Amino acid sequence: MSDNNRKKLSDLNLPNDLKTLSISECTALCKEIRQLLISTVSKNGGHLASNLGAVELTVALHKNFNSPEDKIVWDVGHQAYTHKILTGRADSFSTLRQENGLSGFPKPEESEHDTFISGHSSTSVSVAYAISEGFRLQNKDNYAIAVIGDGAVTGGMFYEAMNNCGKERDRNFIVVLNDNAMSISKSVGSVAKYLKSLRNTEKYYNTKVAVKNQLKKLPFGNSVEKKIRNVKDSVKANILEESTMFEDMGFVYLGPVDGHNLAELDEVIHIAKHYHRPVFIHVKTTKGKGYGPAEKNPGEFHGISRFDIATGNPEVSGEDSYSTVFGRELTALAHNDEKICAITAAMKYGTGLQHFAGDFPDRFYDVGIAEQHAVTFAGGLASMGFLPVFAVYSTFLQRAYDQLIHDVAIGGLHVVIGVDRAGIVGNDGETHQGLFDISMLTSIPNTSVYSPSSYNELKYCMKKALYEEKGLCAVRYPRGNEDKTAAHTPVGTDYLLQGNSGETLIIAYGRLYCEALKAQKKLKEKGISCDILKLTKIYPVDRNIVEKIKNYSFIVFFEETMSSGSISSEFGEMLAESDYTGVYRHVTVNEFVKQASVDASLEKLGLSSSKMAELIYRRYSENGKA
Repeated sequence: MSDNNRKKLSDLNLPNDLKTLSISECTALCKEIRQLLISTVSKNGGHLASNLGAVELTVALHKNFNSPEDKIVWDVGHQAYTHKILTGRADSFSTLRQENGLSGFPKPEESEHDTFISGHSSTSVSVAYAISEGFRLQNKDNYAIAVIGDGAVTGGMFYEAMNNCGKERDRNFIVVLNDNAMSISKSVGSVAKYLKSLRNTEKYYNTKVAVKNQLKKLPFGNSVEKKIRNVKDSVKANILEESTMFEDMGFVYLGPVDGHNLAELDEVIHIAKHYHRPVFIHVKTTKGKGYGPAEKNPGEFHGISRFDIATGNPEVSGEDSYSTVFGRELTALAHNDEKICAITAAMKYGTGLQHFAGDFPDRFYDVGIAEQHAVTFAGGLASMGFLPVFAVYSTFLQRAYDQLIHDVAIGGLHVVIGVDRAGIVGNDGETHQGLFDISMLTSIPNTSVYSPSSYNELKYCMKKALYEEKGLCAVRYPRGNEDKTAAHTPVGTDYLLQGNSGETLIIAYGRLYCEALKAQKKLKEKGISCDILKLTKIYPVDRNIVEKIKNYSFIVFFEETMSSGSISSEFGEMLAESDYTGVYRHVTVNEFVKQASVDASLEKLGLSSSKMAELIYRRYSENGKA
């Protein structure tokens, strides 16, 4: 069929029509999908390189399986954009990561084809295995498929699940390894080396040809499964000297196959389906495939803001962020202190630690997507007299709660956590909002938490955390750039009380301090005077502060975290204990926050400067003072 006559993406009833398309038609469809991915992400931002690398794989999966009856589970989910396009969401794909639009991750409430919500790594095998067990208990012969990246294979949950499910035989369960030698930063460690050895073994590629030639000779019918098993076993016996790690776990291993060759993918999936037992398909892909800038720099295009398609350049570039300031300051401190070590969980660039890695490779550790190990490893370094700093996104720190308690705090070990992306992160949505680190950290005895509101204050907090604190200490900071509103506020104290009106007091910290300053200005324009208490060391709460503020008749604490376990809740308890007779309110978060811009989310949650001013003005109006 000529390109002019073939059906376009908009003409197809997907995913059902995929089964009627030829390989050449699917190849043309993949090209069209890539164009849509690049166009949309250039406008909305998002995860580009991982999705470009998974286009053919996704098409092959939907061509060979029957979603939603067969369940495809996407690990992390940031490579599921093509899956969304192929499952009835192509027309709405322009709303990706926008408020009230499509989520950037699988979301069952969005589509019946999204099997399980995911935003964190290494969970897919556990989920898919459970689904296959559900099929067995319901006497269904549908397939459960886990699609996992090689970066996620460094996570401990993957091995826990593989160990648990490989022994099973009577189930349609397939694990697909999307191996692009990348997670967010380049994959590291023994697992990465092992996969590289498999990818570079020419005999493994020859296995595909041998299997194909044998299949041509096979009769169809009831003997197909037995014949396929014999072919595979024969090839393995003659070509491979050792079994793979995955076979040792009880899986049939197929691959590696070219993840951009639809014919090979179609063939290997067809074989895998006929085993009716756990099968591991090893697919080799190129991250960023089909878009030059993303192929050249897949780490930069893993998660990217709006960019110019022609050049690949972000619309805003060259500005510092809290992450880069954190990384540069830690590097500067390390030049004068050889005990400082830096740790990342596959997020060297995302957390700004590339500067440290370049200057001090012997003191930099990328442990892979293994946050639990990272915290315990930090504890081990601390026990040897070093100053370990683990930089991690707030949402991923949640995965290491037990280690923070058991392996650091109980032993009184001095470990510093750089909690990046703290608070609202915006368009990544529920799975990535940094709203739980405060509740988590404040539940751990002998823990200190700092929350700076400017770059200068971030540097101050880092020095305090490293050299004046003991035990577990966290410095939390938001995603993005400094708000210049607070850039000139004096730093060097754990808290700062500004004003002496004695009437109304706003309490805030971190990014919300900047919102409080803007609210103060808005209120002043309406003739209402209010003071601000800025917290820098937010935990433990200094009880002396309560004595200084209890004469205010109205106190309102705005906090960008979950209500339970919040700093504002503790303030409320202390005020009550001190027989405070005024009115105390706190505005926090009590829900999972969906994707939207940071500004829109703060406005909706009542945490923007306009909402702060509105709340206080309303109280003055109710009391006849406005």
